[in-house]
Amino acid sequence: MTETHAHRHATETAAVPAAEFWETFYSERDQIWSGKPNDLLVREASDLPPGTVLDLGCAEGGDAVWLAERGWKVTGVDVSTTALARAAQLAAERGVTDAITFERHDLATSFPEGRFDLVSAQYFHSPVEQAGEREQALRQAAGAVAPGGVLLVVGHFGWPTWMAEPKHDYHFPTTDQVLASLRLDDRWVVELQDVVHRPSTSPEGVEGTRSDNVLRVRLTA
Repeated sequence: MTETHAHRHATETAAVPAAEFWETFYSERDQIWSGKPNDLLVREASDLPPGTVLDLGCAEGGDAVWLAERGWKVTGVDVSTTALARAAQLAAERGVTDAITFERHDLATSFPEGRFDLVSAQYFHSPVEQAGEREQALRQAAGAVAPGGVLLVVGHFGWPTWMAEPKHDYHFPTTDQVLASLRLDDRWVVELQDVVHRPSTSPEGVEGTRSDNVLRVRLTA
């Protein structure tokens, strides 16, 4: 998830339940995202051998479909029924319905069952998350990684440089902070901690940059 549209709603919605917030968010437009996979997922997962994958916050299915097209058996989860319906439609249009299972979860209260060769959390930020909610979900994500598997967490480093006044206060954790919050034991190996800087343009056409964090850790077999 990203801030581009979602954080516009955040100023007066801190107390709104996640399910209500995201359902309203997706219902406001016929399509929010491009349908393409996140670039940093592509960068990190292209060389992984296909297996089972859990896509947390799958939204309208761009990542899930891309993974399925490359031979992965995908479980995609989101809290919004509208987003999940669009993801299922995209999967049908691309001919990968049989490779993807979509499940609705509010990760603050439920989590998908199973162990996975890859667990992907792409831009796993929410304007209405409660204190500790993200950290708890990511710890559960680590617990869902199968021996030999990978947890990939991609998140924003901060607001884009063109945003002079952020819509609300939000702490974007560093990879070190994410790693510490996961509380991993010595069975885990850190394969990558990276900060990626890329051009970013505001809706009004102001040019700037946006930086993202990438954390990739593997559970040894």
